[in-house]
Amino acid sequence: MNAPGPAVGVVIATRDRAERLAMTLAHLTALPERPPVVVVDNGSTDHTRAMVAERFPHVRVVAHAENRGALARNDGVHAIGTPYVAFSDDDSWWAPGSLSAAADLLNAHPRLGLLAAQVRVGPEERPDPLNATLAASPAGRAEDLPGPEVFGFLACAAVVRRGAFLEAGGFHPLIFFGGEETLLAYDLAAMGWGVSYCPEVVAHHHPAPSPRGDRAAVMRRNELIGCWLRRPLPLAARRTAGLLADAGRDPVARTALRGLLARLPTALWLRRPLPPWVEEAARRVDGQRAEGSGTGTAVGTREEGRPPWP
Repeated sequence: MNAPGPAVGVVIATRDRAERLAMTLAHLTALPERPPVVVVDNGSTDHTRAMVAERFPHVRVVAHAENRGALARNDGVHAIGTPYVAFSDDDSWWAPGSLSAAADLLNAHPRLGLLAAQVRVGPEERPDPLNATLAASPAGRAEDLPGPEVFGFLACAAVVRRGAFLEAGGFHPLIFFGGEETLLAYDLAAMGWGVSYCPEVVAHHHPAPSPRGDRAAVMRRNELIGCWLRRPLPLAARRTAGLLADAGRDPVARTALRGLLARLPTALWLRRPLPPWVEEAARRVDGQRAEGSGTGTAVGTREEGRPPWP
């Protein structure tokens, strides 16, 4: 009889960060779980593909001619055959034993569609502030889930049930990159899948300083796109009115508004409001975010260390 294959595979989306990717792959390939790894190259112009072929020949590369942003992760999930998929960025990796722990949790909780891991940052392994935010999620905790339900997570610290991810459609095509996690959490919850914070699973994140560029505008734009796609129309209208008011004096708001208006017809065409019970929980998380430290991490809009994909 053939031995069962690995339960968890790892998908990494990357672009033009060959040396940081090499460090990540060295950590992942040394894990006791020996997970299969798929790297989705988002149109790199550096030596990323040659580096992987030379130094990590057992790692599969899905090569794109252009930058597909967060949708590259969808391509990686389609390409990998494991029942569970852990995401890493090219500056993050999983602690030894964490992928096995994630598989155990997913096996034991059939409704769990995605688990958000505890994140440790840098060589000092500082707890990411997101950990405390997710642990205190006001969305509640269901008896059949292993941790509090959340509507935010870092993609580089998430493990998904492959079937649930594909059923929900993966990361949304209208949000190229930035805040894409919240929309996926909404869509999983709307289909009955649980999304839980599970601190016993640990991801290490070593972000490199990178220029912000128009990141703030992208994040604000995408938050409103998600609102028009899934939240009540009066709420989306109020938040857009706030952006419009800011646009007269704030260049970031003006950039965000232009991006939103360009995508708004498609968002309305693709609109699928959340079921009432999910919307109620989302409003509680909105309240946590408003009362919090202002980092935006409650719903997966954290910016630190993001790869420069857009």
